[in-house]
Parts: sequence; C-alpha cells; structure tokens
Amino acid sequence: MLRKYSSIIGLAGLILTLGGGVIYVIRSQLTPVASVLLIVGLLALLTYLYFNFEGVKRLFGKRTTRYGANVTLMIFIVLGIISIVEAISVKHNYRWDFTTAKLNSLSDQTVKILKSLDRDVQAVAFYRKGEERGINDVLDRYAYHSSHFKYEIVDPDRNPGKAKAYEIRDYGTIVLESGNKREKITDSSEQAITNAILKVIREGKKVVYFLTGHDEGNLNESGARGYSQVKKAITDRNYEVKELLLLREEKVPDDATLFIINGPKKDLLPKELDNLEEYIKRGGKLLVLIDPENAPGLVTFLAKYGFKIGNDVIVDRLSRVFGAEPTVPVVVEYEPHEITRDFHIACFFPWARSVGVAEQLPEGITAQSLAKTSPESWGETDIARLKQGMASFDKDKDLKGPVSVAALATVESKEEPKKEGESKTEEQKDQESKKTKARIVVFGDSDFISDSGFNLQGNGDLFLNTVSWLLEEENLIAIRPKQPQSQPILLNAVQGRVMFWVPVVLLPLAVLITGIVVYVERRRHK
Repeated sequence: MLRKYSSIIGLAGLILTLGGGVIYVIRSQLTPVASVLLIVGLLALLTYLYFNFEGVKRLFGKRTTRYGANVTLMIFIVLGIISIVEAISVKHNYRWDFTTAKLNSLSDQTVKILKSLDRDVQAVAFYRKGEERGINDVLDRYAYHSSHFKYEIVDPDRNPGKAKAYEIRDYGTIVLESGNKREKITDSSEQAITNAILKVIREGKKVVYFLTGHDEGNLNESGARGYSQVKKAITDRNYEVKELLLLREEKVPDDATLFIINGPKKDLLPKELDNLEEYIKRGGKLLVLIDPENAPGLVTFLAKYGFKIGNDVIVDRLSRVFGAEPTVPVVVEYEPHEITRDFHIACFFPWARSVGVAEQLPEGITAQSLAKTSPESWGETDIARLKQGMASFDKDKDLKGPVSVAALATVESKEEPKKEGESKTEEQKDQESKKTKARIVVFGDSDFISDSGFNLQGNGDLFLNTVSWLLEEENLIAIRPKQPQSQPILLNAVQGRVMFWVPVVLLPLAVLITGIVVYVERRRHK
C-alpha cells in the first residue's frame, strides 16, 4: 500500500523539509512548527528511499546523475563558504567613512563614551513603517562601537501596547534606558542621543556653580554679550547649573563639583577669597575666566597656586590672516595635556591677558601652560596706548610671544594625621587622595565662550574639554559632532565646456559612429 503512494510520500517529504528549513532561516531559531515539519519531512523521505532504493541506486549509477551530483555538491560548497564568510563578517567587520566631514561616523566623544560603557543601554525608537531607515542607520553606528548598546525600532501603530507602556505620544520618539533610569527624546541627532546616554548611565547629578555679584557674564541672557549657550551646553551633559552669591554664603556648598568665576568686573572681597581657599583645600575644582584690567585681588589670590597673570593685553598682528583684529589672538598651539589631546582646532580670544606659570611653584602644586599664541605676538602692558591704536612691542616692558593665554594647576592638600587604631584599605586611600587633589584652570579671557564666540571654531570644544577634565571625566574629552559642510564643485570656463562636450556630445557620438561602422561592415560581408 505504501509502495503504491511512495512517490507522493517522497514529494510531500521534500516539501515539508523545505518548509521547515525556510521557517528556521526566517526565524533564526528552531521553532516547534519548524521542528515538526523537518522531522515529518525527513521520515517521509526515508520512507520513499526504503521503497525505491533500487531505483535510486540505478539513478545515481548513471553518468548524467554523477555530473549533476558533482555540480550540486560544488554549489553547496560555494554557498557554505559564502555563509561562513558572512557569519565571520557579522562579528568581525570594519567601516570606512569616505565623506570629508565624516557625516556617516560618530564623533570621537561619542565613541569614547560608548567604549567606556560598563552597563547595558537599550534604545527603543518609535517610528512608523517606512520612516525608520534614517534612525536605523544612526543607532546601528552606536551598536557598532559597543556591545552594551542595544536598540529596537517599534512601529507604534502595529504595536500600540508597547507604545502605551512607554507613554509614547509622538512619532519619532526615542527612549533610552539603563537599569531603572529612562530618558525620552524626540531629537534623533547624535548630540541628543549621546546626551541621553550620559543621563541614564551617570550616577546622581553633578552641580556646577557660577559666581554672581561682581558683574559677571549673564547665563540667562541671549545675544552677543550673553552666556546662554554655555549654560545650555553644560545642562545638556546632565549637569545642574546654579548661580551662587558667595557674599551671602559661609562657604562654597559641599555639593559643588565645579565652581566657575566667569569674567568678574569687580573684585572679590577678602571673605570670598577665604571661602575659595577653603574650597580648594577640600579638593574643589575651580575654573576662572579673568579679563584684562579686572579683579586684581583675584590675580593675587591665584598667584598662590602658581599662576602668573599679567597686567597686559595680548596683541597678535597675524590674527589679520584669519580676518580678526590684532587684539583677538588666534591660538593654534596647545601644550600636551588631557584637555588638548587630539585637539587641533583654532580658538579665538578677544581682548585677552596673559596667563602663565611661575618659575618657582609652591610645594604640593604642579602647573603648566595650556594654550599659547604665535611667536609674533606679545603682551602689551601700555593698555591706554593700545586703546588709542598706537601700540608697539617694547622689549623692556612687554611680554614677548608666544604668550600663554591659559594655564592649569593641580593642588595637593596636606594629609590629615591618621587616627590611632584606624586602618584603611588601599582603595579607600586612593579615593581619599583623589578627593583631596584640587584642580584649577585659568583663562585670560571670558568673551571666548560668550554667545558670539562659543561656536566659533574650537572655542566651545576647548571650554567643554576643560569642564570634563575639572570634573574628572576625561573620557568625555573630545571634539563634539560637527555640522555637515557644503562642498560645491567650482569649475572654470574651460572645465565647464569639457564637462559638457565629453559626456553630452562626444561619448554619444562615439557610440553612434561605432554602431554605423559595425552595421556597414556586416552589410559588406554579406
């Protein structure tokens, strides 16, 4: 009975086996349905072979069958090699971005953050079907650099339950989560996604204080003289920004992870300077931006920590090459440091004073210059004459270039006596040592981070790198994402005519002539 229907059984077995294999390939796992189809199909094929063994044996004995079997075997070998290469390339691959502005690559800053991830970050992007291509490419770049970054694209129309669980109200929303933290954004730019990652992986929130009460730069004012972009750049990194009237405080708050003095026009009072000194002894982090002719008491205070701040204005006539005034020195030379590592962008410092390092540093202090102007520049001490436009270099009074416009210092606090019977692990000692090391950075200008200068070349990058170093987050120091650049192709008259005649006239004419010659030759031979 079975022998009579063996052909049908064999055909059914082949169909079932192929069906089970297709389901396995599509689902990438051996589902129960695929398992049943494969098992039943193979049993059916074995049944067919059992009842038709002699016929199959005679078939494989033919020469044509052997040739066909060899061809089939070669096809399967080639497919197997391709499959192995594809499997290896999935795990081990490398990408090249040939665009000049690196539009298809993540910034160095983002890559460093991804490589430093020590916990899983999940991104869920809610996009309608057909609109997910762009965000898929962006998130795939993130996943390429870190195995801890996973992403999923969900169509809220087809999966309303998941959209409701995440409280999604708009298409194009991206949710990033790590542990019990969740951040929701509607901006798919690299900057927005990276900032969201920082927010979900950072423990707690660091507070950055800005000094007020001395006619400093206004963080809440927009425009050329405002500093709103500085505030936004810091808050975008998940830092909390607060203003502090130190005159009314007994000390710099304990939760201050960074204290910034932004271009005071009036000097600090002795009580405020005492509070700053106590803050530094606690291992505080201080960033000072001090303009020429302002805050002499603050200058004297910073001298205790190895800073040599001149009563001058830097003049650099080479600035005209960059389209700037001589009193806007252009800095392209940076001293080796974590802040300036891989930093090769020019920065502009309008109306800046010199900030260097003393030859003899106090005990427990290490200091160095950070950025210098060109050798043709100098620090002009006759500021009144400079304002009249009649300044010239005086080798006896002025500071010869290159002039340092920024410097930094690390201050080690004196170790407190150890209590009797108190034992500390090496890890605790390292943590306490790290906490007691204060960091100070001084710039001889505050206008370079105003709203008119923050996005000028590398000004904003240098400031944010400095903030990251002061906050001991060196892994965040890098160049921020750059905007796409327009690169038009400019042709002269001759090149324009060549570009027209060659592809539009000459190539089609050559094809036409070739066709006519071939046609004539064929007619002649006939």
